[in-house]
Amino acid sequence: MLNQFSRTQLLLGAEAMERLAACRVAVFGIGGVGGYVVEALARSGIGALDLIDDDRVCLTNLNRQLHATRKTIGKYKVDVAEERVHEINPDCRVVTHKTFFLPETQAEFDFSQYDYVVDAIDTVKGKLALVEQAQAAHTPIICAMGAGNKLDPSAFRVADIYSTSVCPLARVMRSECRKRGIRRLKVVYSTEQPIRPPEDPSISCRSHCVCPPGTRKCTVRRDIPGSTAFVPAAAGLILAGEVVRDLCGR
Repeated sequence: MLNQFSRTQLLLGAEAMERLAACRVAVFGIGGVGGYVVEALARSGIGALDLIDDDRVCLTNLNRQLHATRKTIGKYKVDVAEERVHEINPDCRVVTHKTFFLPETQAEFDFSQYDYVVDAIDTVKGKLALVEQAQAAHTPIICAMGAGNKLDPSAFRVADIYSTSVCPLARVMRSECRKRGIRRLKVVYSTEQPIRPPEDPSISCRSHCVCPPGTRKCTVRRDIPGSTAFVPAAAGLILAGEVVRDLCGR
């Protein structure tokens, strides 16, 4: 029967679509990268999604985040993403978690319930905790490396963490994974040398913060990266593509 996933079924087949509909995927981080992961997974027929992020939509998100519009500023990203998922596929089961994933909050999640985990968060501590928890539960995980301060969406690659190069975040993750005995980890990373944006006080979040009240401010970071509409989107779509292909056994 013709449905919203018929064009996908032409490529993957009916059995694969049934498999995707039975899968539950957790996406940690619903920002510039994670928002596109959620979009693509919803449009691919994933049957259940867990969306994890404690952040609200901010004015500065409008340049790159799929769910960020003037109407959604101040709303929780997971709530906006859930509404969008249900507009695409009302049958998708969505669980939202308004929390920032760190080792201190990892006990809130049962990784054995997921068929796949997508890491699209920013902190090294959080990424490492995600990897350790997913691998302990024998749940596949894929991690996004740095997408900020880059302009070339064609420079992304899929690789094991120990085969990465150039990306500063991947370098730190390689070192920390080695220390923890993590033998392999699938990642999406960029071979583009990151740009170092100049400080511009006239548009600096440090001096002109517009974060909605009650949110975790981006100024807690050491550096606030520049970004575009197309680089995080490319990374997110590649991540989602890997998830779908892995779940289908492709």
